[in-house]
Amino acid sequence: MNIKPIKNEQDYNDALQKIEALMSATPNTPEMDELEVLTTLVEAYEEQHYKIDAPDPIEAIKFRMEQEGLKQKDLVSIVGSKSRVSEILNKKRKLTIEMIRNLHKQLHIPIESLFLDYKTNCA
Repeated sequence: MNIKPIKNEQDYNDALQKIEALMSATPNTPEMDELEVLTTLVEAYEEQHYKIDAPDPIEAIKFRMEQEGLKQKDLVSIVGSKSRVSEILNKKRKLTIEMIRNLHKQLHIPIESLFLDYKTNCA
């Protein structure tokens, strides 16, 4: 096993190729051990260099709506009126605590995602 730290893109690409070659490794073998170590190193490198930010609350709501096949009218019972739903989804109005609670409870959107700050489109 010849493992070294991943310091740059070349090291990263080399590690990915080695991981691909080891994907069919048998459990409890040196190859599997190497695969596990390389995977850990790649995950650490990706966390540092390819971090994906959490979506803002409105994008999280839209994503859940898409997943569930929901329309704006389906949010009326959760958020309020049709106009309120439109204002929220167009970022003209911020979510209230009550809306956040309802969205979390009824659509199972992680509460951490709903509490993130975001900018409104108000002039």
